Amino acid sequence: MSRAFSKRATTAGFSLIEVLVALTLTGLVLSALAMVTGKWLPNWQRGLARVEASELIALAVDRMAADLAAAEFVPVNLTARRPLFVGTASSVVFVRTALGPNARPGLEIVQLAAAGSGGLARSAAPFAPRPADAGLPAFGAPVPLLGAAYRASFSYAGRDGVWRDGWVDADTLPRAVRMVIREARTGRALDASSAVVIRAELPAVCVTDETRPVCAKSRPAGAGQGAPDASGEGRAP
Repeated sequence: MSRAFSKRATTAGFSLIEVLVALTLTGLVLSALAMVTGKWLPNWQRGLARVEASELIALAVDRMAADLAAAEFVPVNLTARRPLFVGTASSVVFVRTALGPNARPGLEIVQLAAAGSGGLARSAAPFAPRPADAGLPAFGAPVPLLGAAYRASFSYAGRDGVWRDGWVDADTLPRAVRMVIREARTGRALDASSAVVIRAELPAVCVTDETRPVCAKSRPAGAGQGAPDASGEGRAP
């Protein structure tokens, strides 16, 4: 009995050399995996960051396009002729119907402009008739749309289809607004850039009362609306 036990004890298990070889092979495999992961993981993280940034930019452009498409021909008061619309290369102010879970019924003045730390932000204020020289109201807290790594520029086109870098003191709303999103560091224009068509041409009150001053025929689009922009990239749709 003791001989059989002694024989089994001498043949069972691994030798010290076999254990060392196994540990060495395990270390080599783990080192190879760590090397591959170290090279692959940063690229994977950068890819995820690019996808996330693209999705956020697309959401911001969609929000701006929805706001601009809903712009309405609303003068500052019933005697004014021109709509409340102030468009520059870096910002745009217009009136639209208030929409949102916390919005009050009625109209609101929307401002899309560069934020203090860069990027672009949306702010709004309730619309109320005011004197033509009263200026813009105090807007609420801005809601960031684009991060500081990006810049947005606007251009405007009337019925003539020519793009301009400003639309101020015009008798009509622009027919279209173009939004170009660029990287702040390189200035490269992103594919997320887009354009939106504004359908409103006259205030809704003109449907029932065409005798009001605001309903008078506007001068041809393009007069007093600034020079064409420097891009010269085609015409508006």
